[in-house]
Amino acid sequence: MVTPFEELPGIISIRSGYTGGHTENPTYEEVCTETTGHAEAVQIVFDPAIFPYSKLLELFWQQIDPTDAGGQFYDRGSSYRTAIFYHNEQQRELAEQTKQELQASGRFDKPIATTIEPAQTFYEAETYHQDYHKKNPGHYKRYRKGSGRDAFIEKHWSKPVDKQELKQRLSEMQFKVTQQNGTEPAFHNEFWDHHGDGIYVDIVSGEPLFSSTDKYDSGCGWPSFTRPIRDYHVKENMDLSHFMVRTEVRSREADSHLGHVFDDGPGPNGLRYCINSAALRFVPKEQLDEEGYSEYKVLFQ
Repeated sequence: MVTPFEELPGIISIRSGYTGGHTENPTYEEVCTETTGHAEAVQIVFDPAIFPYSKLLELFWQQIDPTDAGGQFYDRGSSYRTAIFYHNEQQRELAEQTKQELQASGRFDKPIATTIEPAQTFYEAETYHQDYHKKNPGHYKRYRKGSGRDAFIEKHWSKPVDKQELKQRLSEMQFKVTQQNGTEPAFHNEFWDHHGDGIYVDIVSGEPLFSSTDKYDSGCGWPSFTRPIRDYHVKENMDLSHFMVRTEVRSREADSHLGHVFDDGPGPNGLRYCINSAALRFVPKEQLDEEGYSEYKVLFQ
């Protein structure tokens, strides 16, 4: 529950820990005995002026199986139950409202089991539990996939792609790149030499992908970025085509082919995200509010 929220504008901190039980200062081993009453949880400190609570709730529901009262995927027991712990009446009302809306949506064929409870003392987990996905990335990714969480999220929350609709909406090159893993010509594409301030979003879904603050001229003839806006927004796959070993970059929500990432970039991470212009749409910073990307204004302040 850390990765979906980290790196978002307005998210100040995310800490892993335990709450909702009766044991003071529990250890991980004690919580695992299912005798403390606690649930494993994350405490998120956020700026509601940038990232409102309603968006936190929207993102939360999309990460879990809310119909499972006995745990989550491989993790069984009450300590793995899903819950929202509210801090004031406004949060409680919004949480209850989104729960009711999700139940009425028909997205799930079983009752929503996630509880909405008043916040109690939050006990931070041990140091080795903080940022576990960064300290043990291989194990984390394998566990997410092996547990069934990723497949569940994709099944219930991914937007089905209508190829015919996309053929009508996208240009021939945009369709070729995003849907057929194509590559546009170098130096003959929309954004390779583009210098406006704003963000670049997925041409298919509108998912925010890259910022002009991370764009640079690599000389390759395609838009180049040192990093995505959020690592969570992009997926990486091994690409063995054209008798080469490369790392392909795809968008998480629409699964659009974007380009490739190489380890010859500037900056501390040494990465170069080489992206097809045809996979992107540019939203100028002056239009972020009207297009629903208000939280990303902070990138240009």
